[in-house]
Amino acid sequence: MALAPDEIERYARHLVLAEVGGPGQARIKAARILVVGAGGLGAPLIQYLAAAGIGTIGIVDDDTVSLSNLQRQIIHGTPDLGRPKVESAADAVARLNPHVAVTRHPFRIDADNAVDLIAGYDLVADGSDNFATRYAVSDACFRARRPLVTAALGRFDGTLTTIRAHETGPDGTPNPTYRCLFPSPPPPGSVPACAEAGVLGALAGVMGSLMAMEVIRAVAGFGDPLVGRLLMVDARAMRFETLNYGWDPENPLSGTGASAP
Repeated sequence: MALAPDEIERYARHLVLAEVGGPGQARIKAARILVVGAGGLGAPLIQYLAAAGIGTIGIVDDDTVSLSNLQRQIIHGTPDLGRPKVESAADAVARLNPHVAVTRHPFRIDADNAVDLIAGYDLVADGSDNFATRYAVSDACFRARRPLVTAALGRFDGTLTTIRAHETGPDGTPNPTYRCLFPSPPPPGSVPACAEAGVLGALAGVMGSLMAMEVIRAVAGFGDPLVGRLLMVDARAMRFETLNYGWDPENPLSGTGASAP
C-alpha cells in the first residue's frame, strides 16, 4: 500500500527504523484494528494508533463523556461532556491524522454480537473495564480467529498480555487462551469498580501506550509479542514483572474436551 508524500514525512521516524521501514508502515496503513472501550486505556491507545497511521480504527463504546472521566481519559476534553465517547474519540483522531478512518460502534459489545463485529477486523485491543466484556471479547476472538491484546487496570497496578489462541507455538502446542490465564470471572462484587476503588490517571496512560506498542509490533511484524506472558506493572514501586503462562488442556475453548468453534 503506497504512502502519500505527506505520509512519508508524517511517518519519517518510523520509516528510518529498520524494524518498520516502508513495508512495515504499509502494513500499519492497511490494518484494521478494533478498540473495545474509549476510556482510560482506550484513550491513549487510540491516539497512538492514529499517530502511527493505522488505516482503520473501529471504536466500540456505548458510554458518554462525564467530568470524572477527564482525569485519565485524555482523548476527551471538557467541551465533550455529555457526548458519546465514540464521537469525541473520532473527532480527536481526525484532528491528529486525517489518513486514519474511524468506524464508530456506539453500543456495548457482548457474547451475542462480538464474533460478527470482530470478524471485520484484523486484531482486537480490549481496554474494557468489566469482566463480562473481557470474557465475551476473548472468547469471540478465539472463535473468529483474531489476535487479542488485552489490558486491565487496578488502583496502582496494571496487566497486559496478547492472546493468539487460534495459533500454535513452535512445538505444536496450542497457544493459551484468556481462560487459560483466568479460567472464570471473579464472583460479582468481589473486585471493586474504578468508581469505588479509584485509579491513578497516569497509569492508564502507561498501560494504554503499552497496548499500542503491542498492537503496532504485531501489525508491523517485529519483536516478541506477549503471547504466554503477562506483563504486570506496579506503579507504586515502578516495577515491571512478567509471569509466564501456558495452554491449559482443561480450558473450555481449546482444551482436550472442547467442541470445535
